[in-house]
Amino acid sequence: MSLRSLVDVPAPAKLNLFLHVVGQREDGYHLLQSLFALIDWADTLHLERRGDGLLRRHDLGPALPADDLTLRAAGLLQSKSGARWGADISVLKSVPWGAGMGGGSSDAASALLALNRLWGLNWPRKRLMALGLELGADVPFFIGGDNAFVEGIGERLTPVALPAQRYAVLKPPATLDTRAVFASPELVRSTDAAIISGFLENEAKLVAWAADEARNDLQAVAQMLCPEVAQAAEWLGQRFGNSRMTGSGSAVFARVREEPERIGTEFVGVDTPPRATWPADHEIQTGWVGRICRGLPQHPLQNWATD
Repeated sequence: MSLRSLVDVPAPAKLNLFLHVVGQREDGYHLLQSLFALIDWADTLHLERRGDGLLRRHDLGPALPADDLTLRAAGLLQSKSGARWGADISVLKSVPWGAGMGGGSSDAASALLALNRLWGLNWPRKRLMALGLELGADVPFFIGGDNAFVEGIGERLTPVALPAQRYAVLKPPATLDTRAVFASPELVRSTDAAIISGFLENEAKLVAWAADEARNDLQAVAQMLCPEVAQAAEWLGQRFGNSRMTGSGSAVFARVREEPERIGTEFVGVDTPPRATWPADHEIQTGWVGRICRGLPQHPLQNWATD
């Protein structure tokens, strides 16, 4: 085997353009409908093959938990495949924690795709996606490689071709406890399910519906539990004319309608030097993180697994 390392492996985040809770299973899992959109805000992984079978993670930025999802993904793939190889996995975090942007799930998915190549396993995409579901509901989406209409608990994916779009994404310092959000008696669990077939005939219609008529059913509860979510939504709404929470985290996003040359790539914090050409009223509070993101037509590792 000649491949010994893979560097600069991207793990892009996602936005939930909408999120509806349409029911609940007897085992307690909530049934969802959502539109997942890949964005170019990404973590970066570097992987080196080890001959001793050990799995080691190295943090190049903020420290990760000892048993994070990336390391668990590597261990699960090693166990299920019987691979004798190990790996050093270095992770540079950029996507903020607790944002509802799928950062940890994306890291795990990119690790599975990369190790599948590094260890010469050549597992097909569907087999990797089934393994990913054992790690978390969002992991199969990132392995699938396409923007998607998502149903069930996250395992039913229908690829969608989304038009090019920019999003302003804002994350306050506070994080949300996903379990507390879903356990709240105030959570609406009976939103009428959308019929996807009609939308797939016209992706622009689907995006317009997601932007103007749909919502995130978790947002009202999240704002009660975390007032900073409401602050972020108001801040973006005042500047971009729209806002919505993504996933079950505290990040909020807005569709950006300005011409590309009028916007930069990062918000300017009040205590940091300017890094983009933003008007003064686009400055954000200290400790908040924001960025202008581009939607991706597909996952950058989409061709790393065969169908």
